[in-house]
Amino acid sequence: MSAPVPGLRAELRRTFLFESLSDEQLDWLVEHGDVEQYEPGVNVYEQGVPAELFYVLLDGEVQLVKRLDGSDVVLSTARQPGAYAGATRAFIGASADDSYVSSFRTVTRTRLFRLRGDDFAYVLQTWFPMAVHLLDGLFLGMSNAEALIGQREKLVALGALSAGLAHELNNPAAAEARAAEALSSRLQEGRQAMVKLAPNLTKDELHNLLDLLGEAIERLRAAPRLSTLEAGDLEDTLAARLEDAGVEDPWELAPALVSAGLDEAWLDRVIAGAGPGAPHAIRWLSVSLDIDSLVGEIQSSAGRISELVGAMKDYSHLDRAPLEEIDIHDGLDSTLLIFAHKLKTGVKVLRDYDRTLPRVCARGGELNQVWTNIIDNAIDAMAGEGTLTIRTARDGECVLVEIGDTGPGVSPELRRRIFEPFFTTKDVGEGTGLGLDISYRIVVRRHHGDIQVESKPGDTRFQVWLPIDQPAASKGGG
Repeated sequence: MSAPVPGLRAELRRTFLFESLSDEQLDWLVEHGDVEQYEPGVNVYEQGVPAELFYVLLDGEVQLVKRLDGSDVVLSTARQPGAYAGATRAFIGASADDSYVSSFRTVTRTRLFRLRGDDFAYVLQTWFPMAVHLLDGLFLGMSNAEALIGQREKLVALGALSAGLAHELNNPAAAEARAAEALSSRLQEGRQAMVKLAPNLTKDELHNLLDLLGEAIERLRAAPRLSTLEAGDLEDTLAARLEDAGVEDPWELAPALVSAGLDEAWLDRVIAGAGPGAPHAIRWLSVSLDIDSLVGEIQSSAGRISELVGAMKDYSHLDRAPLEEIDIHDGLDSTLLIFAHKLKTGVKVLRDYDRTLPRVCARGGELNQVWTNIIDNAIDAMAGEGTLTIRTARDGECVLVEIGDTGPGVSPELRRRIFEPFFTTKDVGEGTGLGLDISYRIVVRRHHGDIQVESKPGDTRFQVWLPIDQPAASKGGG
């Protein structure tokens, strides 16, 4: 520290903060602190920088300024000597999250008394031990309350996601159950048809039918899409041919054969190859095609279920995991998949991804919470109808994720408060007002990035910047 400023003890005595201190205590402050003069419009310290100094206003005018949604918001203005700011929590001890929560800016030419954070901690702990215990309890209570509120917000989000996931799982699960039930019936029908068919077939005829079945399955998987009129005409033609061949209920079999891409020429080959057993051969082949389709439906439904479960696992994991290299698109896609039930009402999703982006050093589970909060708000803002656009790009040493919607927009007055805790534009009971506050904390404090919002009617865009790499201290701190 520099040499004591003459008359500083008397100047400190005149402030409301130090007026009750003894001469010895004031001398200690003078010995361990110093005075710095600043020109107007200077940031004495910046928001987010490690909190190392405690400042006391001697003369001039200062402001506490917090950066929210890309704009500087003045929290307070002070002119009275003794006003203080800076490392006010230094007495608690060093912490990875101990940084300035706002910026400290001069309005006029200003003189400030500065004291190192550890010296400020010594003053409180030695001169005011009871106050330290009281303040420590106050900060602990605030921290616990903040943690409980954060956990509640996570549980609320998890509840909503669970309900959506159950809704999404119900469709493929029900389809799988229906297909399995139909498959059992078709297998039995196929066995019955083969029992009637087998005694009339030679070995060569059986091989011929198996070849025709293989051809039919290939056609089924690449069947052309026919117009309603074309399909109806072909069904009539095949039904008449089936009836001529002695097949029972030909009008039930014809639509399945047409949808499989089969035509009259294929049917004639079956009839010619099976001889007297043609009716049973056609039914067996038709049932076999149904079985193949049902197996495909079961595989598709099971795959959809696995995809949803995998997305939920990707979404929820890593909540307390260390930083790791992740592809930002994986989390975005997982979140969109979980919101599929809300998007089906009329929301079109446009993905404008830069797949050449490098992997970023981040906590995947925490970022998924950010994407969930922003995307959920966007869907609600559009009332279920509109366009949701998600764009990724590189911006210097950061990855930019932009999530836009075509809702009515957010007014400038509301944008200034949108990241404040408990602030919400939703109706009572529909929002806690914590989603964007938590998102801000995750992006800015946990990942040293930035989050901003731009909005006008029909075009609201949340922009999230994430450093590709994280500071060494963050990697170690977890």
